[in-house]
Parts: sequence; C-alpha cells; structure tokens
Amino acid sequence: MKSTIKLAQELISKASITPQDKGCQRLISERLGEIGLCITALKFGEVDNFWAIRGSGSPVFVFAGHTDVVPVGEENAWQLDPFSATIKDGMLHGRGAADMKGSLAAMLVATERFVADFPNHSGSIGFLITADEEGPALDGTLKVCEYLQQKQQNVDYCLVGEPSSTRVLGDVIKNGRRGSLNGTLTLIGKQGHIAYPHLASNPIHLLSPALSDLLAEVWDAGDEYFPQTNFQVSNIRCGAGVTNVIAGTLEMVFNFRYSTQSTQKSLQERVCEILDKHQLDYKIDWQHSGEPFLTPKGELVEACTAAIQSVKGIQAELSTAGGTSDGRFIAPILQAQVVELGPLNATIHQVDECVSTQDLDDLTDIYYQILQNILKP
Repeated sequence: MKSTIKLAQELISKASITPQDKGCQRLISERLGEIGLCITALKFGEVDNFWAIRGSGSPVFVFAGHTDVVPVGEENAWQLDPFSATIKDGMLHGRGAADMKGSLAAMLVATERFVADFPNHSGSIGFLITADEEGPALDGTLKVCEYLQQKQQNVDYCLVGEPSSTRVLGDVIKNGRRGSLNGTLTLIGKQGHIAYPHLASNPIHLLSPALSDLLAEVWDAGDEYFPQTNFQVSNIRCGAGVTNVIAGTLEMVFNFRYSTQSTQKSLQERVCEILDKHQLDYKIDWQHSGEPFLTPKGELVEACTAAIQSVKGIQAELSTAGGTSDGRFIAPILQAQVVELGPLNATIHQVDECVSTQDLDDLTDIYYQILQNILKP
C-alpha cells in the first residue's frame, strides 16, 4: 500500500471529533521530527496544536491544516463505519477523508520525499497544525499565529490543505476568501390583540420595508477576484405561537459574505442607516468571523498552478468562493501569501465522506512539485 493512503487510513481511524485530536498530531509530529523538523507543541485551553520547522532561511513555506473533524451525524446512515477508513472501489471512506486528513497525509509524505531528495533545500519548511478548525476556532490557528507573530517567525508562503477541488483534482485553487460578518437584529414593537392592531405595533410589519431595502442594496460591485458582497437572512423568529396575539419583538439573524471592496465598519454603518431611515426601535449584536484575504497572482499561485499542470495536465482556476477557513488568520496576522489546495469537496461534512485514493497519490505529487518549485536548491 502506498505511503499516503496508509497514513490517511491511520489518521481517519482516530475519531478526532472537534476539538479532540486523539493522537493524530503525535503521529504527524513524530514523523516530521524524524526528518529534521523542530517541533513545538502549543496547547491553548483544551486544544492541541503544533508548529514545526526545518531550516532557518527564507523563503519560509508552510503547510497548514487541521486534525479535527465534524461529528458523523446519524452513524447508522453510513454505509461503512465512519472511522474504519475502508477502501472500496478505489475510494477511501471515513469522516475526515476529504476534510482534511487525506491532505495531511499527502503533505507529510510529500515533505518526507522532498527532504530525502533535497536535504540541503533552500529556505525553510514549516507545518502549522490545529485541532480547532471545525469548532469555534478560538484556540487553534488564531492563537498559533499570534504566538508566531510574538516570536517574530516569518512566513512567506502558506498552503492550507482544505478540499478546494470541484470536478477533478486540482481544477480549483482558493487564492482568497470572503470576509464573514454576522448580525442578530432585535426589533422592538408592541404586543397586543390581533383584533385591535391600532393598539399594538407589529414588528413583522415594521421590518418588511426595511428588509426590502436591505435585500435591494448593492453593497459593492466586487472585483477581479471577488463576487459582490452578499447579504443573506438565515433566520427570523417572532410570535407567541397563537393566532390572536401580535408579538412584541422580532429577532432576525443575518450574514454578510463580503469582498475586499467593503469593510466590517462600512457594512455595519450602512445597515444602521437603512434601519434608521425607517425609524425603527432596534439593537444589533454583531459577530465578526474573519476579514477577507487575497493572494493575487504571484510566486505562490504560480508554483501551485505549475505543479498542477505538471502532474494533472490541467490549468487550475483561481477562486475566492466558499466558506471561511483558517487562512483568514494566517494571511493577515503573518502577512503571508496563502492558498488552499486539496481534494474534491463533493462529500465533505456529509454521510459517507470519501476521497479517491488515486487523487491522494496525485495530491502528494502536486505538493512535492510545489516544494520543488519554491525550495529546490
């Protein structure tokens, strides 16, 4: 059995449901130590993380990833035990196979091969691994980046092994992500009998024209890399549960996925301007999940696209679509070029998550070629 597949099976068999690690990091760090990387275990709160580096010069190229996985959901809905790491019809099955233990295995094996072939490589190779990506992400990559910043550890390039591919391996490289801003609006009306609406103030009716304006607003036009900023309502709660009572309050949960053409502050101010125009009595609790980041075409993107072309014979597309990732911490805090490149995302977080064994072997070759493109002496 090939090294990448065997290691991926070992990792998948460890039920590291977020924020647990279950020994995955020990397995990875021990093998990295054997090829000369200096390991620093970093535990913040109850979360295991580690930083590893080989070399002391520039450029510093870092693989980043997470050992935690999302819960399996209804286990009896899986065709195979989600932690059995079974191979069937060329597919490796199990929770984390695609997101992202397969990538971790490919990173490690590619690095082992590269160091064996080029022991005197240029620059430095680093690993930044956490067990807090699928959860709150408060004691994981964010804290490690702050630690590295305090230590004045430079990072030039970072590849996050998130499953970026859509149709075939390597067809998409994520070279940025949109920012994410959440808001919980509480709108104050006046409770009353539904037969006497003049004695009440219905918050649903009050919200309606303001919501229409929020939905019609063009927040920005996007740019070459980002689609225009998008406002979405995820939940509205209102009512006493009976037919004859007008509710006194309404709660609406909404989200912005925003481009680099907008800021957290500008979006908050414009929401309030629209609500104030309608003379509403309200409060908003804001939660900011991450700033947008972008790695334009340059050294890292070119190294990745060339590697994919060499191994797969295809031209990768650059994309900033999708949800958030730990790149939102690495890019701004460490001022690094960041991309996401990994296997197909078709089954991530789903029942019967799986990844092609051939794709994992090819991904190992792609990562190895990227290391050559950046660090070959």
